[in-house]
Amino acid sequence: MGRVMCVAFPLVALVVVSMCYGMADAEVKTQNLRWHYYKVTNTCRDAEEYVRHQVNLFWKNDRSITAKLLRLVYADCFVTGCDASILLDEGANPEKKAAQNRGLGGFAAIDKIKTVLESRCPGIVSCADILHLATRDAVKLAGGPGYPVLTGRKDGMKSDAASVDLPSPSVLQQKVLEYFKSRNLNEVDMTTLLGAHTMGRTHCSFIVDRLYNYNGSGKPDPSMSATFLESLRKLCPPRKKGQADPLVYLNPESGSSYNFTESYYGRILSHETVLGVDQQLLYSDDTKQISEEFAVGFEDFRKSFATSMYKMGNYRVLTGNQGEIRRYCRYTNKGNPN
Repeated sequence: MGRVMCVAFPLVALVVVSMCYGMADAEVKTQNLRWHYYKVTNTCRDAEEYVRHQVNLFWKNDRSITAKLLRLVYADCFVTGCDASILLDEGANPEKKAAQNRGLGGFAAIDKIKTVLESRCPGIVSCADILHLATRDAVKLAGGPGYPVLTGRKDGMKSDAASVDLPSPSVLQQKVLEYFKSRNLNEVDMTTLLGAHTMGRTHCSFIVDRLYNYNGSGKPDPSMSATFLESLRKLCPPRKKGQADPLVYLNPESGSSYNFTESYYGRILSHETVLGVDQQLLYSDDTKQISEEFAVGFEDFRKSFATSMYKMGNYRVLTGNQGEIRRYCRYTNKGNPN
């Protein structure tokens, strides 16, 4: 694979991110993923164009689709691997029902794209590939980078909420970093992928402890700017059981425009992040320096995001005789009630 695009961070002790636009040939061959798999194999030559067209339609109607798909692909890959298990409805307790996945969206978009592809190339394009292609295209529409998505994934055939161990927004950074490293991702990847919080929303229930009872202290998180704390408390008043659970923007500067920007990192430096896990990027020298670099270097952030999304998208994929090509993304072929 000849094309290489590395990213260097002059302020970071790590100095150079060795993972680039291309992966090692040996690793790619092992996974059996290919560039433009459906075109090269002549099985569905225009698959990627069909996906792109549908994503454009969704984006024009609802810009939040980018944030929804980013969270969806993250929730999928970080559990059993990038096998579209997060899309499954079948089973007693599917992954999408796990507490950490409350509020996931984007399922209708994937369903629509799958319906279009099934009408043109039945039984050919996997739901896992659709999820990654759609997310890449949505990120680009939001002002983020284009990045390579190898294709040829197969879909997983089981989904169990018990397998979901995604860190909650209040988990300490060291635990989050250990989690990323267990997925073959490093400090740069963690700091970069958390940058997806430059857009999107979260429920107040995920941050209420940070606003009113940080670590059981009965007080707010001391790392928060007093002004920002006050504004968040107005949006998320103390909540009793059964009351509404409002949504707040993860990055008020992006807000309803859902733009992909570097402003998230400026908010980290100003102690104005909504999620505690984001603010904790200031707690280590490496992640602090990366945040400082991204806050003033949008292109550095864009390039690193492309790299990290590429790496994450190749985590524990199913290929060849593994898995299947689902006809409907919410059910395995055997479990499809239709």
